Amino acid sequence: MADMIEYKCPSCGGRLEFDPAAQKMKCPFCESVFEMSDVQQLDDTFGGEAQPLPEEEFQQGAEELELSGAEWASGENANMRVYGCQSCGAEIIADATTGATACPYCGNNVVMKGQFSGDLRPDLLIPFKMTKEQAVEKFKKHINSQKFVPKVFSAQGHPEEIKGVYVPFWLYTADADCDVSYNAQRIRSWSDRNYNYTETAYYRLRRAGTIRMEDVPVDGSSKMADELSESIEPFDTAQAVPFTTAYLSGYLADRYDVNYSECKDRAMQRMRLTAEQSMRSTVSGYTAVTTAGSHVTWNRAKISYALFPVWMLSTNWEGTNYLFAMNGQTGKFVGNLPLDKKALGRGKWKFAAILAVALFVGLTLLETFVLK
Repeated sequence: MADMIEYKCPSCGGRLEFDPAAQKMKCPFCESVFEMSDVQQLDDTFGGEAQPLPEEEFQQGAEELELSGAEWASGENANMRVYGCQSCGAEIIADATTGATACPYCGNNVVMKGQFSGDLRPDLLIPFKMTKEQAVEKFKKHINSQKFVPKVFSAQGHPEEIKGVYVPFWLYTADADCDVSYNAQRIRSWSDRNYNYTETAYYRLRRAGTIRMEDVPVDGSSKMADELSESIEPFDTAQAVPFTTAYLSGYLADRYDVNYSECKDRAMQRMRLTAEQSMRSTVSGYTAVTTAGSHVTWNRAKISYALFPVWMLSTNWEGTNYLFAMNGQTGKFVGNLPLDKKALGRGKWKFAAILAVALFVGLTLLETFVLK
């Protein structure tokens, strides 16, 4: 049987948790604080440092992207368990001491499925920077700033149930070799005593170069809508640290169910668009510019697996589920909100009344002007 890694407080024996404010491990019982480097020695005992995926061209196909060393060391994940949501199918990873919990995506209860095994070991992790208290305050502030959201939703939305979740992301890095051509026009107009003149000059332009794309993220969870995960970007991967299970203590982690090969097309689409926009930004001084052709190839491609911090709240209000997400590193907050139909109706009538008064005043002034 594999040894189990436990992060116990040397002072009182309580379970240590990662504290975003201090960026250290903290005991919630005796409030002792420990450096991450001290706790990380437990992981180092098992070795097994994750390795990035080998460099391959994206065009060659996902079947050629083999995993090289991105595996768990013996016993490193022995204290992790998988909890399955009966409603939306999400699989949440937590430590073995976690009791009953709720799905961060739909809010329903989740049940233990078994011991965690078989998945890739993350290469990187961005630790939480924003605390739960900050996330709750951000949620309430966001709701109170919205004009047509029911006032009671701020309390009845259960903001205290917000959960810290590490969401799986695939990070794509590559050199984009771009070759883009444009059709451009430059129009000049002038006049003399007799005529108005217009001169149109036509140009064929070309821009070519190499752009290094670093850590372009695509989430590896089918429950996390791409639009939602992209809305809370950016994440600063410069602040990422090598993965260690200590950072997961006190938090949940979403188990990826979309692998890197399935995310490849979306990553390429994002990278291609960025590369083409960069080329287009170098074209100026023309009246009109249209893209005539674009060719982008990839070199020195690399894929890494990372966990990013997200505060999530799924709440049901009057029969409708609402999902909110906050970037656990920057505090950027997004989510769909209910509308107070009565307040919205009053707002429309008020706008209509103001418009009617303005129209009446305008017609009256026009009539007075005409009569004069």
